[in-house]
This record gives sequence, structure tokens and C-alpha cells, in this order.
Amino acid sequence: MVECNFCGGEAVFLRPYSGEKLCKRCFMKSIENRVQQSISKQNMFKPDDKISLALSGGKDSVSLLHILSKIEGRFPKTKLVAVTIDEGILGYREEAIRIAEENCGRLGVEHNIFSFKELFGSNLDEIIKAAEKLESELSFCSYCGVLRRRALNIAARKVEATKLAMAHNLDDEVQSMLMNLLRGDISRASRKEPAIIESEPAFIQRVKPLCEVLEREVAFYAFLKRIKFQTILCPYLESSIRQDVRLFLNQMEGKHNGMKFAVYRTFKKLQQRLDSFDNKDQFRFCEVCGEPTTGRVCRVCQLLEELRLNNKE
Repeated sequence: MVECNFCGGEAVFLRPYSGEKLCKRCFMKSIENRVQQSISKQNMFKPDDKISLALSGGKDSVSLLHILSKIEGRFPKTKLVAVTIDEGILGYREEAIRIAEENCGRLGVEHNIFSFKELFGSNLDEIIKAAEKLESELSFCSYCGVLRRRALNIAARKVEATKLAMAHNLDDEVQSMLMNLLRGDISRASRKEPAIIESEPAFIQRVKPLCEVLEREVAFYAFLKRIKFQTILCPYLESSIRQDVRLFLNQMEGKHNGMKFAVYRTFKKLQQRLDSFDNKDQFRFCEVCGEPTTGRVCRVCQLLEELRLNNKE
């Protein structure tokens, strides 16, 4: 039997980048501690915050729901609610919503559902059909991503949240960092997320408590906790630069333990040097929908207008 480094129990997990051998209990505790450390280090929450968790039904968001629910119990003035966005993907989103509802019911967390249909007038299936007709160069994920970000901000505002918790793990963060670098987007690369974004009151401040937890460790945490989550992939998932970057990072991590952490920490140091670029975009309000944006017309309205023009033809 391989012993746990901390309690002497039977080890069930080996961390290649640290050499730690962990039993079931110590592994789960280590994940919860790392989340709490990230929250504390980056001052993500205040004791009286109302936290809106973006709950998709996947492993990351459902695991974060369980962790934040546990933390919330120690702060009586804090309120945790979950918001799920129903994009309207036939045969896919229904299962995720059911799983989200089951987990919220189990933990006694308020659950709110908002849909693309009610917010934008069309569901994603309809939007994708219109985009195909338009022969748009944008990927399906690009349409969904732009609309989901807007939908989550609106949902958080409607439930009167002061913070919007996103379940982006370390892999997600490092992938985004490298993608911004490859695209030459210095402004995005220099933003100090997942720390709080100070902006207009209409834009709910976002935090990412899982930012220093590897994706595989989130998945193992959910497995050990016997947390039910959606496992099927979105039918619109496409090959993209993110998929290529994910594959590259996984290959590098397999050859060089701790590479993802090294990239993450390097970018954090670069962000300190690029502080002059950090969050300097001036927020204003879209002339069409009135939502916060950095331009005269927000990207959501631009995309929807393109699709409406196409539908008229």
C-alpha cells in the first residue's frame, strides 16, 4: 500500500508536479484549501457578498457549487445563488439543467434559469441556422461565447448579485493566456483576471475561484465526492485554436511536470509589468440595448443585427 504523505492512509492520487501522495480525504481537502487560498489571495469576496455562480452542469461548475456552498456555511452574511443559462440546444442542455437542479436541491442553493430565447429572442439552434445561412466566418462557439457572457451578466444583475463566480480552472486560464498571446491581444493578456474587475455597476464583478486547480484534479474531486455532472460534449463544439492550445499544453505537461503552473505564474508576472494596459478600456452603454460595452454598439447587438439582416434576405 502506498501511504498518504499527510495522514498515512492509503494514497489514491499522485501529484507529479509536487510528488505528493494523497488519500481520498486529504486530496479533497487540498482542492478545497487551494480554492480558499485563491479567494483570500485575490480578495475575491467580501463577507456580505451575494454570489451568483455560473452553473452549467459540467464538472467544474458543479464542483465549485459544492465547494462554495461549504465555504458559505462559515459566513452567515454571504448568500450563494446559482444561475444556469439555457442556450437552447436540443437534446443537450436539458440534461445539464436537470443535473444543475438536482445538485442545487441537494445543497439547498437557490437556482435560477435564464434562456437565450427570453434574453435575445432566439435560441442557439436558431442562431446557428441563421449563421450557416449567412455563411459567417465566425465559429459556432464564438456566437455562443459572446451571448453567454452577456446572459450571465444580465442573470447576475437580475438576482441582485454583487459577484459573478465563474468555474474556469487552471487549464482554462492558461489556454486563454496563450491564445491572447498568439493573437497579439496585449490588452486582454494584461488583464489581471481572475482578480475582481472594477467597472461600471451594470457589469457584475467576476471572480474565478478554481483558477489555480488543474482540470484533471477538478474531475477527480468530483469523482471522489460522487458529484453528478454532465459528461456529453456540446454538439456545436468545434476544432479551434483553443483545442490546439489545449493539446499542446497537455503534451508539454506530460513531458514536463508543472508546466501549466509555470506558464500561469509567468503570465501573472508579465501582467504586473503590463499594468499600464490593465482594464483601461472605457466602459459606456450600447446605443441599441443599453448594456455596458467599450464601443458605440456592443458585440452582441452587432452579431444579432447581422443575423437579422440575413434573415430578411
